[in-house]
Amino acid sequence: MKTILLVEDEPKIVQIARDYLEHAGFNILTASDGKSALAIWRAAKPDLLVLDLGLPNVDGLDVTRMVRKESNTPIIMLTARSEESDKLVGLELGADDYMVKPFSPKELVARVRAVLRRMENATQGSEIVRAGNVLLDTPRMRVTIDGRVVDVTPTEFQLLLALARQPGRIFTRAQLLDAVRGVAFESYERAIDAHIKNLRRKIEPDPREPRYVLTVYGMGYKFSDEQ
Repeated sequence: MKTILLVEDEPKIVQIARDYLEHAGFNILTASDGKSALAIWRAAKPDLLVLDLGLPNVDGLDVTRMVRKESNTPIIMLTARSEESDKLVGLELGADDYMVKPFSPKELVARVRAVLRRMENATQGSEIVRAGNVLLDTPRMRVTIDGRVVDVTPTEFQLLLALARQPGRIFTRAQLLDAVRGVAFESYERAIDAHIKNLRRKIEPDPREPRYVLTVYGMGYKFSDEQ
């Protein structure tokens, strides 16, 4: 049984979300502020966080920053903020998905399942992909560049895997969203830009002058075919 840590300070939302998630077969832990959320996360090591951005004391963005320093635990953000910039900030910090309040509890269950399924799919099989000095170990969901292991989230791994399998091929944002099927924001293609920015920060010698993941202006992205 997968364990979900639900971090939310509105009791009504906690009760409804908990009821639906438990009915769907998940074990649910709860926290109402960022400080206790981090303590529970470190102690219980849940499979996924459902995390409200507007928390007292330590807010959701700070929690995301701290979690990402230590782990690739999947994160779904809950936010009352509908501005695109707010969503991008959360995604760029390493969140895997977001939902804007008010949301359907049935959709929350579907998104939790989708993110967990994407993580499981990323680690299935025995495929090893090598593109130049970049090595992707699918069973371990591990990226190695010049012998250096790079920590990436499940979403980032799936994106890099799709690009590195076919160096030189130009992928549109829609095609990359399809490559990480299971991602719950299919209509939000700008989310791909946020994940690509994260990837570059982790794998590129100089993210401002990418060597591996290149932008093809007006079209999308490709993995460099120059070795």
